[in-house]
Amino acid sequence: MAFKLLLLSDPAIPESGIATTDWPTRLRAEIPEAELFLATSIAEAGAVIGEVEAAFGVLPPDLFAKAGNLRWLASPRAGPDPSFYHPALVASAVEVTNVRGIYNDHISAQVMAYLLAFARGLPTYLERQRTRRWETGVPTLYLPEATLLVVGTGGIGAETARLASEFAMTVLATDARLQTAPPGVAELHGPEALDELLPRADVVVLTVPETPATQGFFDTGKFAAMKDSAVFINIGRGATVRLDDLDRALRDGAIAGAALDVFETEPLPTDHPLWDAPGMLITPHVAAAGPHLDERRYRVFAENCRRFAAGRPLVNLVDKANWF
Repeated sequence: MAFKLLLLSDPAIPESGIATTDWPTRLRAEIPEAELFLATSIAEAGAVIGEVEAAFGVLPPDLFAKAGNLRWLASPRAGPDPSFYHPALVASAVEVTNVRGIYNDHISAQVMAYLLAFARGLPTYLERQRTRRWETGVPTLYLPEATLLVVGTGGIGAETARLASEFAMTVLATDARLQTAPPGVAELHGPEALDELLPRADVVVLTVPETPATQGFFDTGKFAAMKDSAVFINIGRGATVRLDDLDRALRDGAIAGAALDVFETEPLPTDHPLWDAPGMLITPHVAAAGPHLDERRYRVFAENCRRFAAGRPLVNLVDKANWF
């Protein structure tokens, strides 16, 4: 089935798309059913949005209101800004897909880097290195006797669980959708079990997307439920963790350490106390960095173009009301 497809890549709009210069050429060769329209601004997109059945990019409400024939919108990201899911889009019959899965290996490697660093006391030794102190006596975490809790066991969480199990860790997991435990997970629970699982974990890894249910849900209460020797890691979305509560938990000794790649406010303000909180590791939203991402993104999109042309179900469909 022939269809009209808009590729919108507007640098003035965050997350608006990264349709690189070779995408149109490749799509025309691989998906001859698609009639392509390229736009590098909202104004250009506005001239054609009423004609297209499919689009790649971000469609703000004013532009979306003109999309009378649209049936599929492809997000360039796995977890776009919540404003992507504006009320008109959520209420519509337009199907939305994302590119979840393309970052699994890169981000899970980042998680393991944090985990191993804490297990061997590297944050403390690095601080001593800066002050030229030759001191031993930093506690270690013996991974075969340690428990990891993965909160949100999608692709990234599942790969993290697999890697941790290779170090003989006991892996607990929660997820809102999974019914069967992925490889390496000893126990899979629903989200409602989180408060019961937190006291069992030596390391807690948060990978959940930002949704109406997860905004700010890791707070003082969650940190108080953890062991005072436990480590907290967040590589999901910054809005899921209250930074002031985390800072307080570290300074009060409620938890032993934390590593964050994502933050409620980005960049993290230079005067935020978390920068020098004890046991804190900070990276500037770089966990997804790695090779092959654009090619992976293209493959997901091209596969869905084939499916759309054939009238087959799309992959990576999103529950619009819950943003993931």
